[in-house]
Amino acid sequence: MIGRLRGTLISKQPPSLLIEVGGVGYDVDAPMSTIYDLPATGKEVTLLTHYAVKEDGVALYGFLREAERAMFRNLLKVSGIGAKIALAVLSGVATDELSRLVHAGDVVALTKIPGIGKKTAERMVVELRDRVDAVGVRLPVGTVGDVVPVDPVGEATVALQQLGYKPVEASRLVQKAAAEGDSAEAIIRKALRAALGG
Repeated sequence: MIGRLRGTLISKQPPSLLIEVGGVGYDVDAPMSTIYDLPATGKEVTLLTHYAVKEDGVALYGFLREAERAMFRNLLKVSGIGAKIALAVLSGVATDELSRLVHAGDVVALTKIPGIGKKTAERMVVELRDRVDAVGVRLPVGTVGDVVPVDPVGEATVALQQLGYKPVEASRLVQKAAAEGDSAEAIIRKALRAALGG
């Protein structure tokens, strides 16, 4: 299976990335926590990956940090959480903060993440409590890209919708968060913080 990719970052369209490795382009989905810290397109990047076989094909998920990949894999083990919701969780909450919320049993805070209802949040607390200790520490971050997309507001809105927000809600969050000159990643980061009450 594919456990790691090192190649050229061709495009970033959150949550999707295209990475060229030896002439082959890999479509990789990644949480916003990874996308925030990627270099500019055209630069080399190394991602830890999770290879998933699904009913309708295969999918590849990428992470800059082992803690994120481990947390993603643990989230997939929770009943009712698939890859899309796991990406949304990691996009909205850092692994150390998620670990803290799970140990505190903070169901209310967990339900602020798109796609997480009360029952799923309760299952997360029960099923993750013994697993999150090993992955709750954040590792050093890589370099941050500085490319500003042509339409960062539109890109941010689409990214939030792909993370599970309804179109109207995504648009509202982006409009409140966006400031002149912000990159899509900056808008998404601020919008997710605001949505989670941070």
